Amino acid sequence: MNNLSIVSAFLEERLGTDPALVTPEAVLKNLGVDSLMLLELLFEFEERFNTNLSRNMPTPKTVGDLLAIVDRMQTGKTTD
Repeated sequence: MNNLSIVSAFLEERLGTDPALVTPEAVLKNLGVDSLMLLELLFEFEERFNTNLSRNMPTPKTVGDLLAIVDRMQTGKTTD
């Protein structure tokens, strides 16, 4: 399962978001993702990859922004 699929499944399960709407260009706010939901999703990725988020990371605005953060988490390229 790739990261886009994980995000899509998470949003479908918690918000009922149509997976077809979860594209890299999609704005998280327009998908119903509020700040708490975003944190839950990021914490899920932290647990999955056994890593910690940077306290200084920018807040993702789109699914693509979120996926870029997750890609950095996977490769251990997060910075504080």
